[in-house]
Formats: sequence, C-alpha cells, structure tokens
Amino acid sequence: MSSDLKSHLAELMRAALLSVAPGEADTPIHIERPKQSAHGDFSCNLAMQLARPLKRNPHQLAQLLVSELPYSNWLDKVEIAGAGFINFRLAPAARREVLRSILDEAAAFGRSPAGAGRKVLIEFVSANPTGPLHVGHGRGAAYGDSLCKLLAYAGWDVTSEYYVNDAGRQMDILALSTWLRYLELCSPPGEPVAFPPNAYQGDYVRAMARQMLAAHGGRYQHPPARVGEATPGLPDPARTDAEAARQREAQLDALIANARKLLGEDWKYVHDFVLAEQLADCRSDLEESGVHFDVWFSEQSLFATGLVARCVERLDKAGHLYVQDGARWFRSTAFGDEKDRVVQRDNGLYTYFASDIAYHLNKYERGFDRLINVWGADHHGYIPRVKGALAALGIDPAVLDVALVQFAVLYRSGWKAQMSTRSGDFVTLRTLREDVGNDACRFFYVLRKSDQHLDFDLDLAKSQSNDNPVYYIQYAHARVCSVLTSWGGDLEQLSAADLACLDGPHELALVVRLAEFPEVVEAAAQELAPHLVAFYLRDLAAEFHSYYNAERILVDASALRLARVALAAAVRQVIRNGMTILGVACPESM
Repeated sequence: MSSDLKSHLAELMRAALLSVAPGEADTPIHIERPKQSAHGDFSCNLAMQLARPLKRNPHQLAQLLVSELPYSNWLDKVEIAGAGFINFRLAPAARREVLRSILDEAAAFGRSPAGAGRKVLIEFVSANPTGPLHVGHGRGAAYGDSLCKLLAYAGWDVTSEYYVNDAGRQMDILALSTWLRYLELCSPPGEPVAFPPNAYQGDYVRAMARQMLAAHGGRYQHPPARVGEATPGLPDPARTDAEAARQREAQLDALIANARKLLGEDWKYVHDFVLAEQLADCRSDLEESGVHFDVWFSEQSLFATGLVARCVERLDKAGHLYVQDGARWFRSTAFGDEKDRVVQRDNGLYTYFASDIAYHLNKYERGFDRLINVWGADHHGYIPRVKGALAALGIDPAVLDVALVQFAVLYRSGWKAQMSTRSGDFVTLRTLREDVGNDACRFFYVLRKSDQHLDFDLDLAKSQSNDNPVYYIQYAHARVCSVLTSWGGDLEQLSAADLACLDGPHELALVVRLAEFPEVVEAAAQELAPHLVAFYLRDLAAEFHSYYNAERILVDASALRLARVALAAAVRQVIRNGMTILGVACPESM
C-alpha cells in the first residue's frame, strides 16, 4: 500500500512539474519518508532539484509546484518546509487503507518486484570442515540465511551456496590429527605418540579416532617411532615467536608428508572419512539452525575438472601473470591490490587464491546476474584481489558484492569465550543454540549491522523480559493470537470492518508503522541489511504493546471491536512476515 501511495504522490508531482516546467519533464521524482514524523508522512525534494537548471529560488519553485498539484482525496495537507521540501500529510482514510492491503495480501504483504526475478548467488558460512561450527560461524549463517530470505522477498531469484574447502592444507592437518589420535588408541603402553601442539586438539578429533578404531581395528596402525621419522624437531627456545611458529608449521607439513608415505592409498580413506564426518556434522548443525543450502560446492571439483589450470592459463595469455623465483604471480597491484599474489608455487601446486579465482569464474559462468559473498571481517583485504581477478578475466567486478561479518563475542557474567578450532577451545554453535534456543540465537545475530562487533549477552537472550527484543516481539504476536482467540470470529469478517472507527492517536500511530514495512524491506534489501527488519519489528512491537496497554480491543461496540481486531490481525501478519525473513518462529502462546 505504501508503494501505491508513493506512486500516487509521484504522479501528482509529475503533473505539477509538467505545468510548471515542461522542459524538465524527465527529472526523476523521489518520494521519501521524512526522518521526523512531525514533517509529514512523505516528502519530495523536486523543487531543490530544479533550482539550479531553472535558476530559481527552490522555496518559490516549491510554492509553484504545490499550487499546480491536482486534487487528491488521499491528501489532508501539503506543506513547504526548509529550503523547499514539499511535505505531504495523508488523509486518515488513506493511512488506514494499508490495513486492507495487509489482510488481503497476508504473507505476500511487503514483497517487492525490485529484484525482477534476476538471479543472485549468495555464498555464506563456507567454514573449513575441520571441526564443529562455533558461535562466530553462527553469525555468518544467520546473516546469510536472512539475507537470502530478504532478497527473495524483494523479488530476486536466490540460490544459496556453501563452498566446501575440501582440497586444502587444513583438511590434511585434520586427517593427520585424527590418525595420530587413532595411533594413541592402538599403541601399547610405553610407546607414546607425539602430538603436535598446532594440530587439531578438540574432543571431536578423538571421537573420530575411536570411530576409525571401532570400524577398522588396527588396519591403519604404524609404530609411533616411524611416524616422526625425517621430521624437524621442536622449535629452538632461542628462536623468535615468528621463527618458532614457522618451524612448528614445517614440522606439521613433514608429519603430513610422512603419514601419506606410511599410509599410501589408506591416506585417502582417512582424509575422506574426516571430511565426510565434519561436513555431515556441519550440515546437520546448520539445518537444525534453520539454515538450508541449495548447493554444496566442492573445491576439489575445480581441480578435478581442470578449471583451476585453465583459469590460470587464461590469465597468463591475457598478460596478467609473470614468473619470479619459479612461481607464477598475478599482477594484482594493477587492479588496486597492495601487492601481487602467487597463483602457482615453484613446486607446481596452485594456491588457494588460484582456486578462488576459478570458483568465482565458475559462479559467473553459471549465469548469475549478481554474486554476493558473506565473509568474515578479517577477509576485507581479500576483496580487491578477487575483484581484480574478475576484471582480469574480462568480467565486470561490479557483479560481485562482499558483505563482511564481524565475529560475535559471547558473554555470560563478564566471561568471554575464546574461539580457536585448532586448539579445541571454543563454544560451538550447537551448544549456544541448546543454551538460549534457536530463535534468540537467530535474532540476536542479526540485531546489529553485520560489519559491527556483536557482544552476545547470554543472560539477556534467555530472559523473558521487555529488554529481550526477540521475546518482546514474540510476546506481541502471542498477545494478538490471544485476542483473536477470545474474539472467536471468522477472520474473513475483518475485510468488512469499518476502519474509519480507528481514529485514536495510538491506532493511527500503529497504522503508520505498519505502512512502513514494505519500505523497510526494500531498503534492507538494497543495503544487504537484515538488521533493519529486526529494528523495525522491535519498534512495531513497542507500538503495539503501547496500544494494547492503553486501549481495550474487545470493546462492546461491535463496529469498533471489529476494526480494532482487524488492526491487531494486521500487526500479527506483519510480525509474521518480518520474522519469516529473519528465520525466527512466532509462537501463538507464551
């Protein structure tokens, strides 16, 4: 309904423009809501747009435009403010008409054709399958899934995708870690197995080792003394921290190489086993969170199909690569990056960046009009090099948008949890959901702008108070459900309600708030900002609670009762629509 009102006001202004300045008929007309409600329901800055080309005072132009506005029974008053803003105040009947739109359109209210069915691929989470998802991953999952629902609501043809990093070193480290824990279980007393401090330490690694032992017995057993053969020793205490860290990583790589040699063909089993176990756990955790992916895309497939090699050769033929110290480098600085990047090492192996370039080429070649990546905020420096690679491949880098997500920090009574997958010292997403519930988890994750730090207050998320925003909104929904149950009528009766009865200040304020929902959805979709929907729902719930506490809904007068029930039902519908975007449930009783 608000979009209809904006279109109607734009038509009125276009008619006035044709009368005042027919030569400027193509000037775009913008109808917006003023930042302050005291300035009216809608505002137009057309007079200020015309001031320079017409060389006229904008305030005088505004007066001329207003004088030429056609009559509309939707308008109560038109005012000129400031340097020349034209402010519109709607007639009460026009404001109330939104209620009929909400009741008629139901779950479709607020949907927009803005996306026009264009195809968008949204890739998010994409955590290495090297351990359980932690609370940091949870924020990216909640944001990405809400973004998918939001853009679908705004008319886009959305595909959600998880990029499985199944071809890199981290999977090798997890396979090694599991095998070493397996050897610990197999080895007799007195033959300890050295376990590197920078391998994966979590209990889930031991659990996978026990599964291997139960399924295959000692098939993969080797003497512990042979495991560390030809590997460098522990770091020299006299070395710097950076040197020691490099030596520890070198030791890890040597252990992986030796494990491959000892296990031979069995290495593939260990690698594929841990990948399958962790990927299944990740998928299960996400689905329990309400996050479902259309596509799970394997990094290995990029190598298996030869796309990485073909992509690198394409860059080379276009003159974007050079060789230095035996490695092939991409001229990333030519596209705004801070330094050039290696795509193929001197040993012939391709870098992660090379597979990432190939992955984005693959995305583009699948025919998407728009690509959106949801990355952790620590990947901000990665954006110029990926966009540069797209440009080097002849693809407009504007096709790619990157939304950055800051990690969430968990607090309970001042305690701050650390999250490191290798060390095993982290709070899992599953544990968080079990603690505070799925709804609080989802809502709190999207309650702030994605690139802002989020302090997740566990005590607040579990509280049943007005300070807890998800509880506050769900309670508003449950209150309406209780009213409708007490009323006991048929919802189809509401279409016949005499909405003119709704003339109280609380009622009109609530109607205005409801009318804003389509605009909120449109703005949130444009800005890739689901938190705007969360903010709106919190304000709508506050408006309804205020109304509920000030007025009786089920009054004796039948006409007023039906109108107020219609208003309450509209509130319930809009809360449902907004919470659906955020992936949060709407209980009917609390």
